[in-house]
Amino acid sequence: MVYPIVVYGSPVLRKVAGKIDKDYPNLQKFIADMWETMYKSDGVGLAAPQIGKSVRMFVIDTAELDEKNPDLQNFKKTFINPEIINREGEITTYNEGCLSLPKIHEDVNRESKVRIQYYDENWQFHDEEYDGVKARVIQHEYDHLQGILFIDHLSPLRKKLLKGKLNDITKGKVDVDYKIKVLKN
Repeated sequence: MVYPIVVYGSPVLRKVAGKIDKDYPNLQKFIADMWETMYKSDGVGLAAPQIGKSVRMFVIDTAELDEKNPDLQNFKKTFINPEIINREGEITTYNEGCLSLPKIHEDVNRESKVRIQYYDENWQFHDEEYDGVKARVIQHEYDHLQGILFIDHLSPLRKKLLKGKLNDITKGKVDVDYKIKVLKN
């Protein structure tokens, strides 16, 4: 099932998501639906709050980011109840976008390395370190579970300049190739 993408202005995007357990109803179907929704929307990552579910889960597949980099071709993972343990390294700038903020792309500064603990779709525990693009995508999706959007990392001036576009998104006035949904309070 392909879910509509919840867009900016929806309260679920500003909530801290709750943990789930391995008995979460229809967990495997939910994970499959998240993958299907992400691919249908041409995303690289998708967090559960982006489909209206305030639970601590996201999926990532970086294959389309750099077709020449075999390291990114094989980075496809499900993260359940993730916790970032450490962020470190050089602060790097990268132009980010988000399915929940359609048509907005901005340069965002993030740490270049991350250590994360999580469970995968088979409920196996992992404690892993990532760097570069993988670390960036993980931090972006993890932010969604904390109620943070990539625009929150921008300067007040940049946010002010985006105000018109953000207002249009809250009203559903944006042309995208995937189904969107504006959730109200």
